Amino acid sequence: MTSSHGRKSRARERAAARVPRTLPPTRAPSTSTTPARPTRTSSRPSPSGGEWKPRRTCELRPGWSARAALFEPLRWRRPRKVFVNSMSDIGHARVPTEFVARAFATMALAPQHQFQVLTKKPRRLRRLLESQKFVDAVWTEMERLSEDDAVPLARPVREDVRKRAANWNALSSWPLPNVWIGTSIESDEYCWRADELRGIPAAVRFLSLEPLLGPVPSLELSRIDWVIVGGESGPAHRALDLAWVRDIRDQCVDLRVALFFKQVGGLTSKAGCRLLDGRTWDEYPATADVVGV
Repeated sequence: MTSSHGRKSRARERAAARVPRTLPPTRAPSTSTTPARPTRTSSRPSPSGGEWKPRRTCELRPGWSARAALFEPLRWRRPRKVFVNSMSDIGHARVPTEFVARAFATMALAPQHQFQVLTKKPRRLRRLLESQKFVDAVWTEMERLSEDDAVPLARPVREDVRKRAANWNALSSWPLPNVWIGTSIESDEYCWRADELRGIPAAVRFLSLEPLLGPVPSLELSRIDWVIVGGESGPAHRALDLAWVRDIRDQCVDLRVALFFKQVGGLTSKAGCRLLDGRTWDEYPATADVVGV
């Protein structure tokens, strides 16, 4: 006769045999080809104001649509400074031209806001923004969005676009007066990006020299409207030499280019303060207060 203790013991052994010791992963590895990483919409203060970026990770490919995120600025009635998608790059080769045109159409439909677009791929962005084919694609998207009732456009804006659509060239001026274009330069090796930026049609052209990792003797600031400079922060930060910043500052002063010195950097962003030779530099381009058309 088998005891109840023996039956329970064998039952536990059989159950244990059916359960794998190592559980399989609950999520398959991502196969997304998007250059962006998962982000959430944030209005964290920065030199440029709020951030505009997708709420979820998606593949930027033909047919990709994150309508709620892309069209979110159209819901904001009060003017804002909007930093466009800081966690990815609208100029990246994997971002379809159709998506870039849709983003610029959205910015054209929100002239009350000031959009700041930062890219490490100014060469591609220059080719697009100089192309009449791309400009026509922006106008086409602008007209299409105005006819889509699911797009959160105010009725006066929707009606105004429909009226102006009759005159193709009246849809909006180009370059868009409420869109600033900038590029990143971390060291002298990338100063060529400023040359590409100079050729981009833009209301305001700006440079982001952060984190600044070395001197930039090749940097030339003609036809640049704004320069942002900052040191690196974090446990493995590389130290900023203020002599590098002084060289940039002197050139900005000589050419009357607005300078924003964001931080010296250090273990934390506030570790080294924001002073350069006893003062802060919080300048903005002269057109910073001119928003809308």
